[in-house]
Amino acid sequence: MNRLLKIAAAILIASPALAEEQSTNFSYEDVFNLEYASDPQFSNDGKSIYYVRNSMNKMADNKRANLWRISADGKDHRPLTSGDYSDYSPRLSPDGKTIAFISSRSGSPQIHLLWLDNGQNLQISHLPKSPSNIQWSRDGKQIAFTMFVPESKPLPVELPGAPEGAEWAKQPQFIDNSIYRADGMGYLKQGHTQVFVIPREGGTPRQLTSGEFDHGSSLAWSKNNDAVYFSANRHPDHEIELMNSEIYRVDLKDGNIEQITERFGPDHHPQMSPDGKKLAYLGFEDQRLGYQQHNLRIIDLDSGESRKVQTAKDRSISNFYWLGDSKRIAYSYDDQGSTKIAIKKIGGSDTVVVSDAGGLSLGRPYSGTNFAASKRGAIAYTQTNPQHPAELALAHNGKVKALTSLNNDVMPLRNMARVEEINYKSSFDGRDIQGWVAYPPNFDPKKKYPLLLEIHGGPFSNYGPRFAAEVQLFAAAGYVVLYTNPRGSTSYGHEFANLIHHNYPSQDYDDLMAGVDAVIDQGYIDEGQLFVTGGSGGGTLTAWIIGKTDRFRAAVVAKPVINWESFVLTADYSRFFTKYWFSGMPWEKPEEYRRRSPLTYVGNVTTPTMLLTGEEDYRTPMSETEQFYQALKLNDVEAAMVRIPGASHSIAARPSQMIAKVASILYWFDQHKSERESEDLVSN
Repeated sequence: MNRLLKIAAAILIASPALAEEQSTNFSYEDVFNLEYASDPQFSNDGKSIYYVRNSMNKMADNKRANLWRISADGKDHRPLTSGDYSDYSPRLSPDGKTIAFISSRSGSPQIHLLWLDNGQNLQISHLPKSPSNIQWSRDGKQIAFTMFVPESKPLPVELPGAPEGAEWAKQPQFIDNSIYRADGMGYLKQGHTQVFVIPREGGTPRQLTSGEFDHGSSLAWSKNNDAVYFSANRHPDHEIELMNSEIYRVDLKDGNIEQITERFGPDHHPQMSPDGKKLAYLGFEDQRLGYQQHNLRIIDLDSGESRKVQTAKDRSISNFYWLGDSKRIAYSYDDQGSTKIAIKKIGGSDTVVVSDAGGLSLGRPYSGTNFAASKRGAIAYTQTNPQHPAELALAHNGKVKALTSLNNDVMPLRNMARVEEINYKSSFDGRDIQGWVAYPPNFDPKKKYPLLLEIHGGPFSNYGPRFAAEVQLFAAAGYVVLYTNPRGSTSYGHEFANLIHHNYPSQDYDDLMAGVDAVIDQGYIDEGQLFVTGGSGGGTLTAWIIGKTDRFRAAVVAKPVINWESFVLTADYSRFFTKYWFSGMPWEKPEEYRRRSPLTYVGNVTTPTMLLTGEEDYRTPMSETEQFYQALKLNDVEAAMVRIPGASHSIAARPSQMIAKVASILYWFDQHKSERESEDLVSN
């Protein structure tokens, strides 16, 4: 049996073997048992919360989602919909009697209504494409939404027609758009996203926008229900300046579109105040930096005056909601690896009410939360910790109450990894770096353990004390897992994130290696058993690390950038990467691209390396992985490549793909860990 067949065989048998040997630890099978809450919505009186309950469909290898209701005291927990469908985006009607939501139960995503008094639901749309961003009008008579509208552009050349009965090849595709493919979507079909409205009784939807622009990341209705506000980049140079979006207003009567904001940079996420007098939105003045913070602004619709709202100092706002008095806004943001929610009084102070939001990223401990604000200031949100994914919780009057326990049928029966914060100094400049250590079940500090360094992607993102199935599986396999937020990570302010502006990878390497040394100094790590992995930006840093040091026994480089020159010419958003991550084009600044490319240092690599990437990844295309794999082979370095069929950059989007990813990594590390142990036995 050749080596690649051995790898495949090991991956196939890894799950039952782990479950049999460590039946009380978190296992591959448990990935299919995970559930999590998302998208909470308050009833009008604030006494009930509607939310989406997400679970895994093992037979279909995907996620199912249904709507549930729970009272604010944690009682009366019941389903509103059921079945192996995807029901999502619940939006309560202004009178509080009906929920509009999107469901796949008809075979394709459509808009449905659910009457809360009798539980009946009705499909009101029959759309050719999936609707998004549904939003009730303030009088409850219409629903606005966005939808992709295909366009047909004939070939610019005339070709002879095929004779009757002939089987000619398909006609060629003519592409002249700057962005012609996108990760998770493949090669883009011709067309654009437009704004629509549909009566609540159903019927024919009415298209409000048109043109060669994409419209609407979120929608807001005017006070009198005569217009819809949306975000779009409708500038003539929209294909060149990708970030320059504005807030617009489209009149329902005559279709006239009015531009509301005017500055260079993204303005998005419009929300109307409950009194209909003010419009809040997020955005920033674009300085062409790698990382730029989203700020909250409010426009007075009578005067047209726009002003910035002072929120958490030196932090980027993720999302926000008006409170019922139109004088306060609840907003979420990341701060030192944790996601917080605060309530801001306009023109006054703000109060942090939540510090443990998150849990929506099942695989790795990234940020991300859903929350809602009641009229009186209660916050329903997704709550997490390292031992469980997002549960529903309520914060009110200075107290936080957990409302759901969706994973109590699994988690209490498992020995979950304990996760502790670690703080240390960078070996480069002494900066404070924050990280977390996950310990194997039944950890004994008197013993020696292998260390697995897991690096986040982005690179402008952050890890934190949140649930991560991959970290739990690594720990269950006996590894101490270290994950950190090196320079470039978000949630530490503008300056810290932009330390890698036009300088990535660089001293983030020193931050990561200092973290490894800090854990080794604790005394429970076998220094001869160090392993490193990461995905996307973390994959890039993994490849960079093994070009700088041979301290690691083995590495798994997942969905990386290896050659920045080829990356910016094949990735889906080339115009963004060249303008914001580099000081010039590859042919203008070749030395900058090569200096920052792991491929430049591949001649130094001696570490056994596995590469792992989705075959339909258009963010860090498979060609990046193949370049590094071929280079390693040419240099006689032990290497393997795992290709995940059908996977995009979200390589672990399906449960089985997450399992395959972790099993591949553990196989590679276990193989080289056992080799080290064999060498020790021989030498002794």
